Amino acid sequence: MDTFINLFTNGIATGMAIFLLAVGLSIIFGLMGILNFAHGAFFLWGAYVGTWVFGRTQSFFLALASAILAGALLGVILERTTISRVFGNHLSQILLTMGLMLVLGELVKVVWGPNMLTSPPPGFLEGSWEFGGIVLIKYRLFTIVVGLVVALAVYILLTRTRLGIIVRAGVENPEMVQALGIDIRKVFTMVFALGAGLAALGGAIMGPLGGSISPTMGLDNQLLAFIVVVTGGLGSFVGSLVGALLVGLIGAAVSWFVPEAALAVNVLLMALVLLVKPTGLFGGGNI
Repeated sequence: MDTFINLFTNGIATGMAIFLLAVGLSIIFGLMGILNFAHGAFFLWGAYVGTWVFGRTQSFFLALASAILAGALLGVILERTTISRVFGNHLSQILLTMGLMLVLGELVKVVWGPNMLTSPPPGFLEGSWEFGGIVLIKYRLFTIVVGLVVALAVYILLTRTRLGIIVRAGVENPEMVQALGIDIRKVFTMVFALGAGLAALGGAIMGPLGGSISPTMGLDNQLLAFIVVVTGGLGSFVGSLVGALLVGLIGAAVSWFVPEAALAVNVLLMALVLLVKPTGLFGGGNI
C-alpha cells in the first residue's frame, strides 16, 4: 500500500511538472501555429536559474520567481528576434527552433558547466509526513499543489478574462481579432512569454523533485511534453492537464517495475490514442 501511494504521488507530481511545460507548448501552437522545438530550453533555463538563485539566496520562492522571469524574458527575445520571422512556415519553424534548442543547451554548459548539479529542496520541504502508516514526501505534495494552483489560474485566465477571450478568439480566427483593432502581434508575444514562463517554472520545480539538474533535461522532458500535447489534443488546456497526469502516472508505475520501458510505454499510449482519435483526447474543443 505504501509503495502504491508513493508511486501515485510521484506520478501526479511528475505529471504536474510536465504539465507546466506542455500547457505553454500547446497554447503557443494553438494560437500562433508555431511548432516550437525550443520550448524545452525554457524548461532547462528555468531549472538552472532557479537552482542558481536558490543556492545564493536560500529563498526558494525568489528562485521560482527568478526562473519564471528568466523564461518569460528569454521567450520574448526569441519570439521577437527570430521566431516571428518564420510565422506560417512550419519547416522553417522546426529547423530554427531545433537550432535554438541546441544553442541554448550549449549556453547552459558555458555558464554552469557540462556536469550534473545537485538541486536540493528548501529546508521546509525536506522530509516527509506520515499519516496512518502512509509516508508522503513533502516536496511531491508541494509540486502537486503548485501544479493545481497554476492550472486553475491558467484556466481562469483563459475563460474569465478579456485576455483569455482574445487568446481563444485568436486561436479560432486571428485575422478577425486583428480586424477588431486588437494588435495580435502583442497578443502573440504575451502568449509566448506566458508559455515560456510556465515552462521555466516547471524546470525550477522539477530540479528538486529529481534532486539534480543536467544540460540534457530540457530535451528529455520536451519529448514527454510533445507526447502530452499530442495525446491530449493540440491547443487544448484540459487535454494538456489530462495528458500530463496520464504520462506522469504511467511513467512512475512502469519506471518502478520496468525502468527501461517507461518512455516506450508513453509513446505507445500516444500511438493508441491517435489510432482511436487522431485529434487527441480533447482535440477540437474550445479549451
